Amino acid sequence: MLSGSAVARRLLLIGLTCLLLAGGLLLPSPASARARAGAPGSVTGYGFDACTTPSQAVMDAWWQESPYSSVGVYIGGSNRVCQDQPELTAAWVATQRRRGWHVLPIQVGPQASCSGYADRMSSNLANANQQGRAEAATAVAVARGLGIGPGSTLYYDLEDYDIGPDDCRQAALSFLSGWTDYLHGAHYDSGVYSNIAAAITSLDLADRVATGAYTMPDDIWFAWANGRADTVTDDRVLSDEWNDHARIHQYRLDVPRTYGGYTLSVDENWVDVGAGSVPSRARSVCKGVDTDLRSYPPRGIHSHGPAVAAAQCLLRKQHFTNAKPTGRYDARTAAAVRKAQRKLDLPVTGKLTRRTWVALLARGSHPLVKVGTTGEPVRRLERALTAALGRSVRVDGVVTRRTEKAIRTYQKRADLPVTGVVTVEVWARLVRGR
Repeated sequence: MLSGSAVARRLLLIGLTCLLLAGGLLLPSPASARARAGAPGSVTGYGFDACTTPSQAVMDAWWQESPYSSVGVYIGGSNRVCQDQPELTAAWVATQRRRGWHVLPIQVGPQASCSGYADRMSSNLANANQQGRAEAATAVAVARGLGIGPGSTLYYDLEDYDIGPDDCRQAALSFLSGWTDYLHGAHYDSGVYSNIAAAITSLDLADRVATGAYTMPDDIWFAWANGRADTVTDDRVLSDEWNDHARIHQYRLDVPRTYGGYTLSVDENWVDVGAGSVPSRARSVCKGVDTDLRSYPPRGIHSHGPAVAAAQCLLRKQHFTNAKPTGRYDARTAAAVRKAQRKLDLPVTGKLTRRTWVALLARGSHPLVKVGTTGEPVRRLERALTAALGRSVRVDGVVTRRTEKAIRTYQKRADLPVTGVVTVEVWARLVRGR
């Protein structure tokens, strides 16, 4: 393949420069500024895609045990390998989104004119552009039928091709420009999947060297099997066009994975799209009291300070006392602690032990939590892990890979399956102060 050589990159640069000097073929189109309200939404975390849409039983089992929160599904196209997709229905899509899955819709139609695929796009730039528009129209119709509405991102799968010849490369760019223009007109966002050395390299250089000649996609999804779960690229992607939560990295290909007794051959992805998984806003549990501490040390009668105030806040919030936080561990605080310990089936000592801290910090709603999850329950989890592990876990309301590492450490210590996923069983162990 020429895409990895200096010769091919030089040819690509020359060809694009000539196109720019000639005035370009296509009029520039403004980048999409629409909110990512539909599929896949906003997330930073693990994802997978498989040739065939998995059954509901598989999806449920994998939601509980796998690290993935995003799933790529092939919604249509003449070059879709697994044409028979009995599971892929509007009901299936709706169920996954209710569960919490982020659905990545993929269309795989005509491939590059110089590729070996049976269905190829035209090498004529104007014709290729119209083919891209037609493919987008087909994808939108299918997406709407699946309940994937406007505001969603649809991804076009353009497989490997030789980016050296001008006619093949420019036709592919023209096709993708038509794809993106039509999607924007239909109020969808555009994504392009390809090998990082193929269409992704072409798009990057076109954006930098032939600015405005083609309409750029909103997201790029690059295949680069380097085994790193991140969206970091090399000199094949130098444009800043896709720096703001607009990248997916397919970092492992065709690997068998088993969760909940179900095995699939999948490609693994690191997904960072929409607004990403960003820290949630800190919400004060008690006015003027900080409960997001770097440690939750043992405390007893006559102790004082921020940790005591945080405990008093939790005790008041959970109705073990009516007393307002003072930061002084008095007899009333000790009585509230004993009341909580009896309620939580803990040794009744009247002292703030590690188990008491963990139980108080973990109490509340207990949703499934994995990498990419955000919100107040995540803050409670991070506080509880800090107390349980005896070391600081960053409290910011978003599960990152660093948080996942702490979850796995806790699961190992608690003799639970080490999955990095916080299920009701994990929450139950935390609420018992374990």
